[in-house]
Formats: sequence, structure tokens, C-alpha cells
Amino acid sequence: MGSSATIDFSGNFDRELKKLLKDEIKALAQRWQKLFDSLTKQYSGKPVATVKSALKQESKKLGGSFSDRELTEYATLISEGTNIKVKLK
Repeated sequence: MGSSATIDFSGNFDRELKKLLKDEIKALAQRWQKLFDSLTKQYSGKPVATVKSALKQESKKLGGSFSDRELTEYATLISEGTNIKVKLK
């Protein structure tokens, strides 16, 4: 004999899920912010190609990845010394 479970995805499911994940998402955003802050301090004024390589390597440590276009955009900002702010929506 088997058993079954019913999950109701209606109503407030999205809101409840967001509430459950809020702290984890906030912590992840903080880790990304620390990464961008660190890279900006370390690589400001460095060639974009050098920054791209470092950003790609460090983002993998956080389980993330960027498209080549995104890597170039972020690396350019970091190279220029622009502070990148991670925001949650």
C-alpha cells in the first residue's frame, strides 16, 4: 500500500515560501556583496581581462556564474573602481 500527500500551491504559497527563504536569501546577498566589495578593493585600476578572470573564479566559489557579457560589465565596473551594490527585490 502506498501513501500520498497533497500540496496546495494556491493562496499564499509564494508569500509563505519567500518568508521561509528570506534569511537564506539575505545571507546569500551579503556574501555576494562582500565578494564585489573585495574585488573592487583588490582589482580597481586593473585590466578588465584580469578582473573578469578573478570574478569568474570567485563567483564559482559562491555557486554562481555569469554570462560573458555580464562578466565583462561587472569586471569593467570593478576595474573602474565603481562600487556594485547587491539589492534584493
